[in-house]
Amino acid sequence: MRNVDARIDQVVTSGKVTLDDEEYDVESNTYIVGDDDEVIVIDPANDADAVLKAVGEREVMAVICTDGNEHKLSTVLEVAAAGEEDEENWAPIALHRADRLLWRDYFGRLARDEEDEADAKALRSLEPDIWLEDGGVFEIAGTQLEVVHTPGHTPGSVCVISEQLGVLFSGDTLHRGRPGSIGGVYEDLRKQLNSIGALLTPLPKDLRVLPGQGDETTVGDEDARWETWGELAREGEGV
Repeated sequence: MRNVDARIDQVVTSGKVTLDDEEYDVESNTYIVGDDDEVIVIDPANDADAVLKAVGEREVMAVICTDGNEHKLSTVLEVAAAGEEDEENWAPIALHRADRLLWRDYFGRLARDEEDEADAKALRSLEPDIWLEDGGVFEIAGTQLEVVHTPGHTPGSVCVISEQLGVLFSGDTLHRGRPGSIGGVYEDLRKQLNSIGALLTPLPKDLRVLPGQGDETTVGDEDARWETWGELAREGEGV
């Protein structure tokens, strides 16, 4: 049996997200998975310094974004660099291709505000290093992290499952007691609910759920609530 040395560190940060010209306050969870030497960072958000402080001297092997919203993209480059000036030594950044438009919109805005034309061109041409795919697997410290595409919150939203650690990292697809959202705003709630149902049904009921915002929960608790959320989609209401 493979020896699993991985542990999970959590960092909570606060920031703001603008959606459709409305600004929302968010308190985000970043998860750092690894051992004393190497880590994978899931959803760095809002405050790169706080995330890197928790990483410490460990090497960042990859940065996984469970969606392409701006509070996550705002920190990815700094966390991937982890103090390294040479871009060849930066950790790869991973995002689902269906959120490529969100990525390009965000870095395009940065490029427009950049006075140095060479830097602006670099921002416009920037792409993730890894396009996440359903069923894709990352390995760190003896544990596997499996990617599940869960569109709805954004087209390219994903969740990440580690059977060895007994954890589902649900990003902003699923929060405790409700479908995930920014400020109660849903892009495609019906699709999101379908993704949540398909995600939860085959999983062990005692599997921990570590969401992108708020407190942790379990698969069993959220699976029991899932059917009650269908009325929200039918009525076009928020949670």
